[in-house]
Amino acid sequence: MRFIFLLAATGFITIASCQGGASKDAQANSSQSGAIPEPVDSSKFTTIEWIEQSKDYGKITEGQKLEVSFRFKNTGNKPLVIESVHPSCGCTVADPPKEPIAPGNEGEIRGSFDSNGKEGEQHKTLVVTANTKGGQNHDLVFTVTVQKKS
Repeated sequence: MRFIFLLAATGFITIASCQGGASKDAQANSSQSGAIPEPVDSSKFTTIEWIEQSKDYGKITEGQKLEVSFRFKNTGNKPLVIESVHPSCGCTVADPPKEPIAPGNEGEIRGSFDSNGKEGEQHKTLVVTANTKGGQNHDLVFTVTVQKKS
């Protein structure tokens, strides 16, 4: 009987010390990377409806700058904050709204595509990060065919 008790106690101590070691390792890894995840405040989330999420701009001549835009509506009950817009390449520059969009109001993501040296069919993406429910990233896609200068 004493042997079973010792075996059980040893097993318990081993499991407890392994769990403690694992949490210490996790803490060490977290402090080494310097990245401590920030808690997400879901009470500030809202919803967005994209009026335009994908566009085909047809044909343009190489060297031409193309102005693009994507409209959206804040369909939630909190202000919609566009935190960032990241283009898929350096040939595209994005201009997001700088102020929050009130519930029920519409807004627009604007951008500019430089077709210099980009002959052929082009597929570009703007990745929008916002305070929206169910995922904060939204992909806006546009297509344009760049024709060689005559």
